[in-house]
Amino acid sequence: MVNMEQTSVQKSIVEIFTDGACSGNPGPGGWGVILRAESGEEKEFAGGEINTTNNRMELIAAIKGLEALEKPVFVKLYTASQYLQNGMKLWLSKWKSNAWKTAGKEDVKNIDLWQKLDVLAADYEIEWHWVKGHAGHPENERADVLARNAILQIMMSQEINPQN
Repeated sequence: MVNMEQTSVQKSIVEIFTDGACSGNPGPGGWGVILRAESGEEKEFAGGEINTTNNRMELIAAIKGLEALEKPVFVKLYTASQYLQNGMKLWLSKWKSNAWKTAGKEDVKNIDLWQKLDVLAADYEIEWHWVKGHAGHPENERADVLARNAILQIMMSQEINPQN
């Protein structure tokens, strides 16, 4: 957990930079997160799954970032995923009012992760920011490296233990 202190008047600001990646879609996937407190303190972490999609990794990165916070803080979350950005800013309230169905009456994909993210996000005031991926944004590039390294670790562990 990153320790974020609250002032008497205003919540501390925490920046979260996330990225997800997949080698094949579906295929081995990874996610990366960077947390930055107002003090400049940073924490990086990553993980992944053997058989997943890029969209799932993007959602998990945001979930893991929010799970690492201590309340109360104001969050600025940066993502290169329009799926995550649009889901949180445009689609989520509609999905919930339509019993987790899309406008086309289809089940929402990745509903398990959207529901978890919805619960976590309710605990914070969050500004959602979209950044263009692979365009030189320093923290997005770092989060991408974390996600891709997680994929490599998963792939190497499968070579060592192919029964997983």
